[in-house]
Amino acid sequence: METIKGYVDHIIYQNKDNGYAVLSMNVDDEEEICVGIFRGVDNGENLEITGEYVEHPSYGFQFKANSFKVVEPDDLLSMERYLGSGAIKGVGEALAKRIVKRFGKDTFRVIEEEPERLVEVKGISERIAQQITDQMIEKREIREAFLFLQKYGITNTLAVKIYEKYGMGMYGILKENPYRLAEDIQGVGFRLADEIAEKIGIHTDSDYRIRSGILYTLLQASLEGHMFLPMRVLVRRSADLLQVPEEAIRAQIQNLHMDHKVVVKKTTDEPEVYAFSYYYAELNCARMLRELNVLMESELLDSEEKRIETILQRILKEQGLELDELQKNAVLECVKHGIMILSGGPGTGKTTTINTIIRYFDEEGMDILLAAPTGRAAKRMTEATGYEARTIHRMLEINGGMEDGSRARFERNGENPLEADVVIIDEMSMVDIYLFQSLLEAVSVGTRLILVGDVDQLPSVGPGQVLQDLIESKSFPTVMLKKIYRQAGESDIVMNAHRINMGQKIALNNKSKDFFFLPRNDVQVIYKHMIQLITEKLPRYVEAQPYDIQVLTPMRKGSLGVETLNEILQRYLNPADPSRKEHAAGDRIFREGDKVMQIKNNYQLEWEIVSQYGIRIDSGSGVFNGCLLYTSDAADE
Repeated sequence: METIKGYVDHIIYQNKDNGYAVLSMNVDDEEEICVGIFRGVDNGENLEITGEYVEHPSYGFQFKANSFKVVEPDDLLSMERYLGSGAIKGVGEALAKRIVKRFGKDTFRVIEEEPERLVEVKGISERIAQQITDQMIEKREIREAFLFLQKYGITNTLAVKIYEKYGMGMYGILKENPYRLAEDIQGVGFRLADEIAEKIGIHTDSDYRIRSGILYTLLQASLEGHMFLPMRVLVRRSADLLQVPEEAIRAQIQNLHMDHKVVVKKTTDEPEVYAFSYYYAELNCARMLRELNVLMESELLDSEEKRIETILQRILKEQGLELDELQKNAVLECVKHGIMILSGGPGTGKTTTINTIIRYFDEEGMDILLAAPTGRAAKRMTEATGYEARTIHRMLEINGGMEDGSRARFERNGENPLEADVVIIDEMSMVDIYLFQSLLEAVSVGTRLILVGDVDQLPSVGPGQVLQDLIESKSFPTVMLKKIYRQAGESDIVMNAHRINMGQKIALNNKSKDFFFLPRNDVQVIYKHMIQLITEKLPRYVEAQPYDIQVLTPMRKGSLGVETLNEILQRYLNPADPSRKEHAAGDRIFREGDKVMQIKNNYQLEWEIVSQYGIRIDSGSGVFNGCLLYTSDAADE
């Protein structure tokens, strides 16, 4: 880390929301471009900045600030420059000169402590004098607040959020209960709040600390997919985290329950403890599901069933398809009920059944919406059905969720429901409780909701096992497809998936057409064979391009983790070339022609896909976690 000192000649760019700024600094009469969080900094101010020099691919060398502090001007020229820079509204260069000339080195003290004396300067009335003083005091308070926060290891970025939230009330909150930061401010977790509390001197057995630790334990459990924890498990985990007696944990759980921070649900075994929002998300989902299903249930007359059967037969004949009894029953259940669940393992005919359901409702003149939780799943759904499918987020018209901290919201909700007669959701195993709640809020009574998925497929990242709980509740019509069809039955991948689910052994004799096991113990040999498989053998065998082949690994770090394997794959599949553009992001190189995956939602980012000739093929806004794309010369960012 290096330290530079100078004054702000001018501000090139400033984000008022998060405090990020690009400053042109005068350091020993040389210009330095400084970037970082500079909340409350204005033109003319003297700064001492700690950070490091970095090279931006477009803007060259910059000084990236890690922290800064404002240094009070100690000479008349610096005082005059600051006051006349525009930092204080109503004070220009000429007036700044007169003020400094009148009060000399006592200028700042007079402004803050004796504002009435400013009227001694020509051009300053009592009203203007008070305005100048108010601005100077406000800026000083902001600077002092940031210095105070920096003492406790709080970054400038986080300091902006804290000051925006509490203002000058932050002093009392930090000294009495710093754990409020974890509840009130996005980006502050229990760990950070605990570090701050330790520096401030809060006792480890503080009630505030124990309560915050309990909520943190529930949050960590939700990251594992849990909606709640049994009382015994929560007490043990919280006590281990906080290093306090279990009796203290139990007492604070009851206090949190009384304050509506958690819900303690009595069961026949032992109490279950939910975070308040999780419990009511689950309760709201149950209520909305009941309303959708009960108000749509109806008994079909014999004549109606015959009419449906006639339509089905015509659809199947036109499509050259044949349904078994379970698949036909699935179609009937969709007609009879507001909610229907279709499940089954790979190769059991879910897609064929969905296609038939879609075509039946289409024949009935109904408006149909198709969606899935991820972009890849939505794309597969579109390809399999021939109907446009979108992500659930896009279907619900998400808005917000930018990096400025604004919360994402759905434009489609109870007040503005989806305009559809039928909504079909695929890959339901990946839908968590919050997304499901938002979906149900946007589905009005009278709309049929068809949920399709396999509980043995990928689970949701967020809390809840929605699909499995719905099936196990036996509260809604559910059709479980079991028959493996001929084409799927020829795939050992599909057959082995079913064997694993049934607890049976799988054959590893390498006599299969599509399922092989090649044991290798040397890392370098694994690298060599991986590249050979991707570039030579598999493309010919499965009639695919190398970029159509996906490498999976259960680890992120290590010699066989995601990060290392990606570097090796890039080195051999898309090596450095003067004709290919590159973009450095941290310690990674993104090269034109790379296949990349988006790992963070950005709902507002606008994008476009262009051909090699620069012709726009597609465009839109919003990129989502899990989306795959290829970098090109049009994707420099």
